[in-house]
Amino acid sequence: MINKLKENIGSVFVGKENVIDLLLVSLLADGHVLLEDVPGTGKTLLAKTISKSIGSSFSRVQFTPDVLPSDVTGIEYFNPKTSEFELRIGPVMTNILLADEINRAMPRTQSSLLEAMEERQVTLEKQSTPLPKPFFVIATQNPIESQGTFPLPDAQLDRFLMTISIGHPTPKDELQMMRRFRNDLPLESVTSVISLEDILEAQKRVKEIFVSEPLEHYIIKLAHATRNHDYIANGVSPRATLALVRAVQALAFLRGREYCTPEDIQLLVPSVWNHRIVLSMEGALRTTKNEYYAKYFKRS
Repeated sequence: MINKLKENIGSVFVGKENVIDLLLVSLLADGHVLLEDVPGTGKTLLAKTISKSIGSSFSRVQFTPDVLPSDVTGIEYFNPKTSEFELRIGPVMTNILLADEINRAMPRTQSSLLEAMEERQVTLEKQSTPLPKPFFVIATQNPIESQGTFPLPDAQLDRFLMTISIGHPTPKDELQMMRRFRNDLPLESVTSVISLEDILEAQKRVKEIFVSEPLEHYIIKLAHATRNHDYIANGVSPRATLALVRAVQALAFLRGREYCTPEDIQLLVPSVWNHRIVLSMEGALRTTKNEYYAKYFKRS
């Protein structure tokens, strides 16, 4: 079932199997993902392809400084026909929400997504409305361009299970894309291959994947190492530890296993923890986050 989904996405999103795997891990772990890359690398295409492949509802919000929180979550308005106030839920009422260029929105608008991402509900005028299941936020931002942007606060970043960088395709893959989509739009050939019920069932099965006690202690050891290192100003929180466990379970499920391995942990740590760790001034001069992980994994 999941392999069929991967193949369907891969037919459009060429040559990026690792990116597809990480995005599916986020979906299966019931998390959210932040795609960081320059324009034109396929961030929006990837989000739309996943939505069509699972037959989900889809909303896109193009964030700009003038987008208000009510433009995302909804408003209460007066209906003259009924002479009553009614709630109109915004684009957040969907299965997959593409928050495009989220760092261009004002901080107040960015924070309007916090409740939706964490609690899977929106509250308007003291009335809470649950969001559809599954609910998956795919946010994008350009990490290079800083003019007219508002960096996401730590509280917002911590809500994302992963950050993923897509990168440019290889010359071979880019040639294949050019030939395949020269005359046809990429999304024209995409059809639904699994249902939302299949995704919800897969999310339940992910929670049953076995994580051994030695692996639990390994994750705790990794987390505490980030909190006690001269090169790291802010280590990961307990939420990050739980996020890594969920991601590792999802990766094992994606690989067709009922158990997790140390290699799963080492593969996912950068994507799950990079946006949660802040290097100290000395650390930023002497190393990178990925170099820190590599040295630690080598010692352990």
